[in-house]
Amino acid sequence: MGRQYAVIGTGAIGGFYGACLQKAGLDVHFLLRRDYDYVKEHGLAISSTWGDFTLPQVNAYNQVENMPPCDVVLIALKTTQNHLLPHLLPPLVKPGTVVITLQNGLGVEPEIDAIVGETVEVLGGLCFVCSNKIGLGQIHHLDYGQIQLGAYGKNHQPQGITPIMRQIAADFEQANIPIQLAENLLLARWKKLVWNIPYNGLSVVLDATTDVMMKDNHGYQLSEQLMREVVAGAAGYGLEIQESFVQKMLDYTMKMKPYRTSMKIDYDCHRPLEVEAMFGNPMRAAQAVGVAVPKITMLYQQLKFLDARNIAIGDHLYAKPSKI
Repeated sequence: MGRQYAVIGTGAIGGFYGACLQKAGLDVHFLLRRDYDYVKEHGLAISSTWGDFTLPQVNAYNQVENMPPCDVVLIALKTTQNHLLPHLLPPLVKPGTVVITLQNGLGVEPEIDAIVGETVEVLGGLCFVCSNKIGLGQIHHLDYGQIQLGAYGKNHQPQGITPIMRQIAADFEQANIPIQLAENLLLARWKKLVWNIPYNGLSVVLDATTDVMMKDNHGYQLSEQLMREVVAGAAGYGLEIQESFVQKMLDYTMKMKPYRTSMKIDYDCHRPLEVEAMFGNPMRAAQAVGVAVPKITMLYQQLKFLDARNIAIGDHLYAKPSKI
């Protein structure tokens, strides 16, 4: 019998990968909020560059207490929702459970490790995917899709490739999800920031999709300069990111289909932005080892300003009228 999977956060990432796993025959349980009634009745619909498919029936829940403890828990919430994890995780884990966070940024695994305890292994999953939620129970996968998986060790000590990583990788390969195993999760996280910091941040500050940024000389140069600050931050921890990797990320984005980043979608919908996990934590980590990151610092400050103002506007726009 195969491993049982739980998905916390059935959106663009959790919904897409969870649906792929179920389509491949694995037992998947989805925790939902706004979509619960719709998905319970209609299932999930995936439009994908890998081929469209629909799951008419899924194991859908709106209360974590109703879900079974599972072998693998995928956390696909935005990090702005991590204050909910002390409530959401305990009912889903048992001795031997593996928790995989599919979240962006730096510093998320220690937080999860502190909640689940020593009998539960924590892995980081870095998603290189262009995927958006476009409606109730509807997810549009535009491009790419690889996951890089690494094991978390106390104080981010490299764990190498563990047996459970290989077993979970086999499940993802069964679902035709490209997966790469990383020996050093902290290095993999810094490498992911090489893309996330420039494009998620600038998409909001410049009000632009990836293609617009890359076609403009100033947008291209600013992206490259931010990438080099991330490389310098990683080097402060003895983590080497090759010069060729910066060019690879620039080329990768130049060839990417026009993409509105997840942070830009959150901003446009007046939802809180993942500023601390994706910008604040790396900025402070770099500064702690004496590495100056002035452009990242400025981007962080701009995003904090825009985020606070945007949430206030959203609160005003969506406020319920008072009853007389």
